[in-house]
Amino acid sequence: MGEFITLLLLLGVVGAVVGAATNYMAIKMLFRPYKPIYFKKWKLPLTPGLIPKRRGDLAIQLGKTVTDYLLTPDTIKKKFLSTEVRASVLTFAQDKVKQEIFTDEKTINDWLHLAGIQTLPQTVEGKVDEIIHSQLMSVKNTLSSKAIREILPTDLEPVLDRKVDEAVEQILQKGEDYFLSQEGAMAIKNMLDDFLSTKGSFGGMIQMFLGDSTSLVDKVQRELVKFLQAPGTAALLQRIFSSEWEKIKNRPAMDFMNDVNFDTIEYSIQSYAKNALAIESRLDKTINDYWPQGIQWVTVELLPKVMEKLFIVAENKIEDVLKRLNLAEVVREQVDSFPIAKLEELVLGIISKELKLITWLGGIIGGLVGVIQAIVVLLTN
Repeated sequence: MGEFITLLLLLGVVGAVVGAATNYMAIKMLFRPYKPIYFKKWKLPLTPGLIPKRRGDLAIQLGKTVTDYLLTPDTIKKKFLSTEVRASVLTFAQDKVKQEIFTDEKTINDWLHLAGIQTLPQTVEGKVDEIIHSQLMSVKNTLSSKAIREILPTDLEPVLDRKVDEAVEQILQKGEDYFLSQEGAMAIKNMLDDFLSTKGSFGGMIQMFLGDSTSLVDKVQRELVKFLQAPGTAALLQRIFSSEWEKIKNRPAMDFMNDVNFDTIEYSIQSYAKNALAIESRLDKTINDYWPQGIQWVTVELLPKVMEKLFIVAENKIEDVLKRLNLAEVVREQVDSFPIAKLEELVLGIISKELKLITWLGGIIGGLVGVIQAIVVLLTN
């Protein structure tokens, strides 16, 4: 009986050790060894481990599983483009717009500084000076190189030509009115007195015969009026004015602007433009100052429409994007490049308790087999 108990314990312990060791080795051989083992040219069987040996197939299957069952277009639409997600994204965008853009704490200058633009006012003013200088130089070149006739608009020259005739009529009419007025009569009298006083004894003799020059004023007035009303006078003045006007039109405009100081004009225009623009003070205001209704329009009108458009585009492009991403290949490459030791650590860390139970279960089964063998041996002897 003692021998039977000894055999029973021996076979039970041996069976338990063998069972536990076998299961332990089987678990380890899922990952170990990481690389094939060679004795000269002969490769040791079952090396490398199961997972390292079939990692390529595993990577392919994982890639297909991800694309066929996990990250499908329908799954992404359901999870990432749902009504709740859309509402959440819209609310987030509206809050960010209110907090970051339509805020009284940041001026336009602050936004420019955030964008790395530090000298916008000076740059704009410099550009304004350059534009004004360029335009004035262009004007000067035009006035210097072109005659007045070339500068005048085509529809303005005939109007000015007609104004010459009107000017002659106006001058003659104003002259007639002047000489018939009391002021004109005094001017004629003064001219007569001055004329006679310059003629010495002859003039004195005429004054002695005629007395005061007032008697001659009426005669001179009538003759002057007759001269102004004569058709020949108007024709003469029209010829003179027209001739001079033609000469003026054929001369460069700059001939009449020699005394104009363009530098002063340029400086005045530049100063006025910069003062009117007031870039620095305008940039020290917020977006709300220029657009008080902006926050309402952007958050209520613009953002919902933009988000809806973006989600529609995203829905239509998901399948194409997934094809372009080629997730199956990405997963395969990642699995292929993932260190086996890290993968082993990850898997064993997750199911370590279960693997220990499997090892113990192997030991228990091995021990039972040993006990059964001991009983069989006893019965057969």
